[in-house]
Amino acid sequence: MTKAELVGYMAEQAGISKKAAGLALDSLVASIHDALNAGERIRIADLGSFSVVARKARKGVNPRTRKPIQIPPTKAPKFTAAKALREAVKK
Repeated sequence: MTKAELVGYMAEQAGISKKAAGLALDSLVASIHDALNAGERIRIADLGSFSVVARKARKGVNPRTRKPIQIPPTKAPKFTAAKALREAVKK
């Protein structure tokens, strides 16, 4: 499903215009970005939780040259599905 398809589905389900649904989706995504940048965790019932995990520095191998490289520490987003979402996918 593309973003445009999702916006159309949201508009149909909520009985609103596609423009309003698009603005709502953009607002949700921006809110998630802002909260994760601030280090917050977001929990949405029946969907799951978004959080940020810190990855430690580690050693790796350049696949082209096979030389060892140092991979710096970084932060990455993480999504954990809620039980209701996991159960819905099983059906």
